[in-house]
Amino acid sequence: MKITDVKVRNFRTHADFWDFGHGKLEPNAEYIQTLTTIDTDEGVSGHYIGGSMRGDHLGLNATEQEHLLHRARNLLIGQNPFDRELIWKWMWVANNIPENVWGVVDNALWDLAGNFAGLPVYKLMGGAQDRVKAYASTVPNMGSPDDYAKHALECKNKGYLAYKIHPHYFWDPHTRQPTPGRPSHVAVDIETCQAVRAAVGPDYVLMYDPWGTYMTFEDAVKVGRELERLDFYWYEHPMPETRVEMYAKLCRELDIPVLSPEIAAGGVFTRAEWILRDASDMTRIDVHRGGITGARKTCIVAEAYGIRCEVHMSGWANLHVIGATHEDTSEYYEKGLLAPGLPCEKAPPYLKERCDVIQPDGYIDMPKGPGLGYDINWDFIEDNLVNEPSNIFHTGRSPWRGSAS
Repeated sequence: MKITDVKVRNFRTHADFWDFGHGKLEPNAEYIQTLTTIDTDEGVSGHYIGGSMRGDHLGLNATEQEHLLHRARNLLIGQNPFDRELIWKWMWVANNIPENVWGVVDNALWDLAGNFAGLPVYKLMGGAQDRVKAYASTVPNMGSPDDYAKHALECKNKGYLAYKIHPHYFWDPHTRQPTPGRPSHVAVDIETCQAVRAAVGPDYVLMYDPWGTYMTFEDAVKVGRELERLDFYWYEHPMPETRVEMYAKLCRELDIPVLSPEIAAGGVFTRAEWILRDASDMTRIDVHRGGITGARKTCIVAEAYGIRCEVHMSGWANLHVIGATHEDTSEYYEKGLLAPGLPCEKAPPYLKERCDVIQPDGYIDMPKGPGLGYDINWDFIEDNLVNEPSNIFHTGRSPWRGSAS
């Protein structure tokens, strides 16, 4: 079997978004999504939807598509699609190809292999979990501490087994306006954590992710000490991830597990370095930092060192990585980003079903279909094709936006 073509379909779709910059819901916002397809001479194809920014929620932009359809495509045409390990190596050393772009390639190749074999991807890798625990992961800038507390209790009552706070990023919770020069608001962040713990009770699992917005070691320690007092499970990405030695110092200073790096470039190689430098107590990866192959490698490295590798973001491919990893290493699926009024169980119009509908007991069942498990609404995609990719997250005003799920 040989690869004969690599193509990208751009299509217009819509979803409810959260406007990070103004802390409010933007209903039914229009944006451009992408479907990447790898075809073969035996009629078997692999697909991947999205691949830019918020995982599979947002389509590849013009620059990313340029990398995919030229340099990456030229490497792929004529190759055996089952040589994923070899192709992964090629993509890694072709250093002009962004990580998320060759992540899309790798994910589509895994979908192709699953479609050929008639098996879900996580079973091809060696299934470990048929059902995975779900935690509710909030949007940032959701409102006041009381708003977070009410939402946390609502998520707990819906069955979520844990709740993660994304607090206030470049946004003043008092004025509800953007603050470009002030990335964090430590006092209100602490108040938010206290309010959430009071709302959900002492035994409910809570996580915290300020997304690298604490600019000083002192702020990171101050918040970390309060998280310890409140018995939070992990402390994710507290400072900029360029400050590796400060992370090592923070891990020595705090008892709460520090979970990082979240977004640092370098995939499995960077995470291995952090583990060896004792710069994190738990590590973090997603499929847009080296694809399913890279994420699975990272989980195996973490397992070898006896630490957790919690998978970052939601989505089809990330879910399969967790399903192929024992819960001792990858315990939770990040369902989100969530906020009051954001639908989280409805399938997007280009798919007939979601991958991550939460069950009453707080678990998510793994996809049963072959490959990634997509049931694509081809009519919708064909009816909404556009000629040009988008260079913005979606067709709104502010770049500070996040997708519901």
